[in-house]
Amino acid sequence: MLHEQARRAVVHTCQEMQGQGLVVGTAGNVSVRLGDLVVISPSGVAYEELTPEMVGVHDMSGAPVEASLKPSSELPLHLAVYRGTDAGAITHNHAPASTAVGLVCDEVPVSHYYSSMFNGPIRVAPYAHFGTDELAKNVCTALEGRHGALMANHGAVTVGATLDKAFGLLPYLEYVCEVQLKAMATGAPVKLLTQEQVSYTVEALKGYGQPKQ
Repeated sequence: MLHEQARRAVVHTCQEMQGQGLVVGTAGNVSVRLGDLVVISPSGVAYEELTPEMVGVHDMSGAPVEASLKPSSELPLHLAVYRGTDAGAITHNHAPASTAVGLVCDEVPVSHYYSSMFNGPIRVAPYAHFGTDELAKNVCTALEGRHGALMANHGAVTVGATLDKAFGLLPYLEYVCEVQLKAMATGAPVKLLTQEQVSYTVEALKGYGQPKQ
């Protein structure tokens, strides 16, 4: 039952990423961890045609458990992140602003307080070929202590305890990157927040919104 719920959630998230312009074509991928199993989107399937039955279940070595199709080429990246963090879900996208920032920056400084959602400056993982262990290692390093990272010449990744939390960070990541690009384009110095201000916002955001019933 949990597998089926996770499969449906992966399909929904993939289609939402497409609907929000965060991916192009079949680029990007989504996964959920269920104990020692990973539910991940398949490789090269158009999102509008994706169904829960096409979403595979793999063990932590990458071997298929319930998978009729080839998994995303970034399965090694997802597995490495799950092994190295307590993430329960991962989203990977190729949105324009975050991809563009990864071409010109080694990290996105805390120029907007939304950066606090990611626990500080957003690092850019060095380029490596897609689907490789080298890329997985680079992204894991960039994610240390963070909820999101950029991938040089590639795209972005966000992580969270749940798929809703991981996916919910994507629009904020794209916004932070777009604001940074526009600020840099002026040629004027970009105002940055102090560590104290970032730490304050991290704590303040924990109580943001309506209390749970």
